[in-house]
Amino acid sequence: MAIAPKLDRIDLKILAQLQKNGRLTNVELANRVGLSASPCLIRVKRLEAAGYIVGYGAQIALQKISSVMTVFTEVTLSDHRRDDFFRFETAMHKVESLVEAHLISGGYDYLLKFMVRNIDHYQETIEALLDQNIGIEKYFSYIVIKSPILKPAFLIESLTRNTERSL
Repeated sequence: MAIAPKLDRIDLKILAQLQKNGRLTNVELANRVGLSASPCLIRVKRLEAAGYIVGYGAQIALQKISSVMTVFTEVTLSDHRRDDFFRFETAMHKVESLVEAHLISGGYDYLLKFMVRNIDHYQETIEALLDQNIGIEKYFSYIVIKSPILKPAFLIESLTRNTERSL
């Protein structure tokens, strides 16, 4: 990976526009950030090479394809050595229905987000994890009833308002 360039206000505008709509053509993007097409494309390629842009994708309405249930799970590990965290995280990478895993501070060790077909699917997943003996001492599950606010990501403008910095 290339050395991360210092981000200026135009780089931040490019990132913000692509975050809102990754399908913008280079010409549309250039117009929105106040550049001509060629310098805009050079900046986008530089941001990709530096790892600021890690991918492009579509947001899919999964509920239109199949029934889907979101479950958040708090997990506490029985031991807290480096190897215990590594063993747990390695096993979690293989769980197809796991979409997010966060090591956190507080009353438990991990906050996990599962996307499953139904309760039975979630229970099968948890039981399989417990059978692997990967250090789970206890877990608590929270089934999402409704998600009134879903944002694809935290908007760059909110994070970088009135600042320019090197990341």
